[in-house]
Amino acid sequence: MLFRHQPKHEVAQERNQRLLATIYETKASWDHARETERAVYEPNVSSELQDRAHLQEQKYLYLYRIARRYHVHGQLNHGIVSQ
Repeated sequence: MLFRHQPKHEVAQERNQRLLATIYETKASWDHARETERAVYEPNVSSELQDRAHLQEQKYLYLYRIARRYHVHGQLNHGIVSQ
């Protein structure tokens, strides 16, 4: 047989891992776009940078909604101290 059938839970785990990786990449891209937008003060360039930052934000929020639909949870941020 050419194709091997994976159990549903393995397919779901792989989907969840890919979704989380994409979310983390998009969040990093969004953060970078916001930092670039803050660093540049030229008026004609700043509108393009605002558009890019807004686009990255919308991508992130879309992926976040998909993750909520599938009940996918990411890793805890160890940089945050809980009291």
